[in-house]
Amino acid sequence: MKTPPLSLYVHLPWCVRKCPYCDFNSHTAGEAAPKQRYIEALLADLQRETVRAAGRPLSSIFLGGGTPSLFLPEEIARIIDGIRSRFALTDDIEVTMEANPGTVECGAPAGYRDAGVTRLSIGAQSFNDDLLAGLGRIHSSADITCAVTDAKNAGFDNINIDLMHGLPGQDVELAMSDVTAAIELQPAHISWYQLTLEPNTVFYARPPTNMPSDDDAYAIQEAGQSLLDSHGYQQYEVSAYAQPDRHCRHNMNYWLFGDYLAVGAGAHGKLTAGGSVCRYQKPANPLQYMMGQEAGGPEMAETPLAGDEILFDFMLNALRLNAGFSEAMFVQRTGVDAAELMRASENARRRGLIERDTSEIWRPTELGARFLNDLQAEFIND
Repeated sequence: MKTPPLSLYVHLPWCVRKCPYCDFNSHTAGEAAPKQRYIEALLADLQRETVRAAGRPLSSIFLGGGTPSLFLPEEIARIIDGIRSRFALTDDIEVTMEANPGTVECGAPAGYRDAGVTRLSIGAQSFNDDLLAGLGRIHSSADITCAVTDAKNAGFDNINIDLMHGLPGQDVELAMSDVTAAIELQPAHISWYQLTLEPNTVFYARPPTNMPSDDDAYAIQEAGQSLLDSHGYQQYEVSAYAQPDRHCRHNMNYWLFGDYLAVGAGAHGKLTAGGSVCRYQKPANPLQYMMGQEAGGPEMAETPLAGDEILFDFMLNALRLNAGFSEAMFVQRTGVDAAELMRASENARRRGLIERDTSEIWRPTELGARFLNDLQAEFIND
C-alpha cells in the first residue's frame, strides 16, 4: 500500500440561517458565534493533528462550513497562519474557502486573498430570486454577481460557483437560465448538482409539492451538461465542471482515495498508515468540540476499514469520476489485489455498468454513470 497525497479540511460550523435542504453540520449563530474561542480550539486541534501528518506536506486546504465567510479576513488569516506554522506545505498549495454571497461584503475578498486563500467557492445555488427565497437563501441574484466581480477584482482567478438544479418549481428553461448566468460570470469551475431531500432536514420532513419529476430532472441534467460543455466546462465528476486544468485539487484527493486531516466540529478525516486505512470524526457539537480541545483533546470516533470495506469505500468515491481510475492506483491506495477487484466487479461488468480498457483504466459506462447508485451498490459486501 502506497501513501497517497495529504490534504486538510477545516470546518467552520456557523451560518446566519439554516437552509431547509441542508444536512451539513451547521448551526445558526451569525455574529453571536464564539469565533475567537473556536479559533483557539482549531489551533489546539491543528497542533494535535501534526502527529497524524508525521511530516507529510499538505497539498490542499479546504475551509468549509457552515459559512466560513462569516469569519473576518483577519480571523481566516489567523487560522491559515496557524496551519502554515505547523505543517509542511507544497509550493503550489490550493487553499479553498467557501463563501456565501450574502456574507462577502465589499472589500472582503481582497482580505481573504491576503490571508492566503487561493480559491473561492461561492454558494450561489440559483440566480432566480424566487427560487432563492424558496431555498431559504439570504442573498439575491445581484449579490452573486457582486461577489464574483469583487473576487476577481481582488485577484482571484480560481473561483467556483455552486449551483443547484431540480429545485421546487424549476423546469428546463429556468434551470438553463441559471446555468447561463453562471457561465456569463466565467468562473474557472462550476459545481452543478441536483437537490436531494436528505433526512433530518426541513425539506425531508415537509417535502415541497412542486418538485420536478424524475423525467424532468433528467431532462434538466442532459440540457445543462450540453450547455456547460459547449462553453468549455468539461464534466469530470458527477456534479463538477471545469475549464481546462481547473479541477478542484482538494476534491480530487477525496475521490481518488487520498488522505486528509480534519479539524473542527464534526470534521471527518482519513489516513493510510502501516498498511491500514482508518477514518475518524471530531465531535459534531461546536460547544462539545471546543470544551474537548480545551480539556486536552476530545474523544473521537475512529473506524478502521477492513479489506472489503476499503474496496467499497474506494469505489464509492472513484466511480464518481468520468475518467475513472487506474488499476495500479487502486492497488497502491487500497492494498487490495487487482484480482479481488475483478471478482467484485463481475456482476457490474456483466450488467454493462463498468468497463476496464486495455490500459487497465476502470470507469463507469454511460449506463453506469446514469445509474451510479446501482453501480456503487454492486461493491457492497452483504
